[in-house]
Amino acid sequence: MPTGSDSRALYERVADALRTAIERGELAPGDTVPPEQELAETHGVSRQTVRQALQQLTNEGLLSSGRGRGRIVRSQTRLRWHLSHFENQSNHRADADAWATEVQEQGRVPLQEVSVGLEIPPPAVAERLNLDAEKDIVVVRRRVRYVDDVPFQTADSYFPEDIARGTPLMQPKDVSAPGGLLASIGRGQTRLVDEIQIRMPTKDESARLGLPAGTPVAEHMRTGYDAEGHPVRVMITVAPGDRHTLVYELDAS
Repeated sequence: MPTGSDSRALYERVADALRTAIERGELAPGDTVPPEQELAETHGVSRQTVRQALQQLTNEGLLSSGRGRGRIVRSQTRLRWHLSHFENQSNHRADADAWATEVQEQGRVPLQEVSVGLEIPPPAVAERLNLDAEKDIVVVRRRVRYVDDVPFQTADSYFPEDIARGTPLMQPKDVSAPGGLLASIGRGQTRLVDEIQIRMPTKDESARLGLPAGTPVAEHMRTGYDAEGHPVRVMITVAPGDRHTLVYELDAS
C-alpha cells in the first residue's frame, strides 16, 4: 500500500505525461482523453490515481470536467481584448457592435444571447450612475458572448431608465449603430472609467460560462459619461482568465 506521498507522486507522474502529450499536440484540442482503465494500465497505476491526475489537469484548465462523457482537451486559444480601443467610436460598424468587431478581426466567429429587463440596480451600479439603489430603476441588457460557439464572457449593461426607455436599448436582441447605441440616441460616451478585479467566479457564473474548477475570472466594470459629465451606463463584464488576454495601449506623453 503506497503512502500518501507516494500516491501523490504517482498521480503527478501521470498528470505530467498527459500534460506533455497536450503540449506536444499528441492530444489536440477537442480530443477525448483515453478511458481511465486504459490510462491505468498504460501507467501501471490504479484508476483512483488516474482520476487524481485527470482532476489536476482539469483544475489547470487543460481538460473539460468530463460530466456525461470522457474528458476533452480544451482549447488554449485566447481572445486578445483591446480594452483601450474597445468601444472607440471610430471602430464601430453599423452591422456589428464593438465586441463582435473585435472578435471578427481576430478571425473568429462571435455570437451573443441578449435579454433585457427593468431592475433595481445593485448598490455598486447605483453609486456609479448616481441613482438611489432603493427607488430608481435601470434598464439592463444581459448578454452571454460566444466565440466559435464557446461561452467567453457575460456582459451586463445598466442604463438609467429615463435614458433607455423607448430606444433600441430596450430591444432584446443584438443591436448596433454607427458610433454606438448611446451616440445614436444623443447620449454618446465621451469618457470611460475602467475598474478591473480578479476573483473567483460565483456558482452562476461558473455554470453560464462552463468553467472548470479553480478558474479565476476578471471582472471588468466600465462606467461611461456623456459630454456633460453625466454617467449614462455601467457595463460589467466577467471574462474567464483562461480565455482572455487584456490589452491596454496608453499614451505616455
